[in-house]
Amino acid sequence: MSKYDLTSILKIVDRFSKTRILVIGDIIVDHFVWGKVSRLSPEAPVPVVEVSKESIIPGGSGNVAHNIAALKGQALLCGVTGHDLVGSQITELISDLGVDTTGIFTDAGIPTIQKTRIIANIQQVVRIDREDRESKDKKIVAQIINYLKETIPQVDAIIISDYGKGMISVPLLKETIKLAHRYGKVITVDPKVEHFLKYKGVTCITPNHLEAAQGIHYPVPRDQAETEMLGEKIIRQLRCRSLLVTQGEKGMTLFEQGKRSLHIPTMAREVFDVTGAGDTVISTLTLALAAGADLKQAAYIANHAAGIVVAKVGTATCSPEELKENLSQDKAGLKL
Repeated sequence: MSKYDLTSILKIVDRFSKTRILVIGDIIVDHFVWGKVSRLSPEAPVPVVEVSKESIIPGGSGNVAHNIAALKGQALLCGVTGHDLVGSQITELISDLGVDTTGIFTDAGIPTIQKTRIIANIQQVVRIDREDRESKDKKIVAQIINYLKETIPQVDAIIISDYGKGMISVPLLKETIKLAHRYGKVITVDPKVEHFLKYKGVTCITPNHLEAAQGIHYPVPRDQAETEMLGEKIIRQLRCRSLLVTQGEKGMTLFEQGKRSLHIPTMAREVFDVTGAGDTVISTLTLALAAGADLKQAAYIANHAAGIVVAKVGTATCSPEELKENLSQDKAGLKL
């Protein structure tokens, strides 16, 4: 039986529930205020939004952990919130989703990172960001390092979810990669441009094509041939085991050290919303690697998961059942 046949691929998904994945990164609260507009303010030429409801959902690394939990993996989240009401609310919400939150630390000197989107008549009117990237409590970093030293030996894989909001510092990154190598753990990175050259030696990095180009100060690729050149340059420069460049409607391209690249066309039948698709890709890719998949199998499965979530409105996840059904319908994609 080929390791790329459907039965083998579906067995990998079944093993997701036996994996433990540590997510390290910026916890962001996505706060939505919903309402309608029927008039302009008499005080200024701006719409008056009559609020009908509000909601919060995990964003940033919280959404990565949510994706893992939705696929039945055992997710552990390490990050920082402020010592405030919204920080307590998002930690409780993430815990209710089945994520281990013992690695979430509170810092009284900063607010919980929050993005408030005011949406009226199905259209976003304005976004309000609350954030302070610099921790005021220097003990927090030491607490996080101690947590990582205790936890990394007990997990199957690590995800660095870097949103550039202050959680992922260069010292923390170096310590995490060092611990991953010491204990032989898979380590994947959803990168931020400013840290791009610091991700050396990881298992896989998953930038989109724009982040990949900006990360090494290279022209944005205009076609697949230029994407191939860019990918090979990154692999050489970062000395990482692999690179998965996501390309929107064009799919994704996998690069591995010493092997030919593999382009995987998109599996999305319809695209309603790409919000959080990158979180789904790295979550599914890492789950598959932790469950014993090779990089080609993992990228193939992640591509299918991304195709499912972009067909949903808003920040979405997919279930193992949805993923297995989607994989089962692909008659041509197993020729890896």
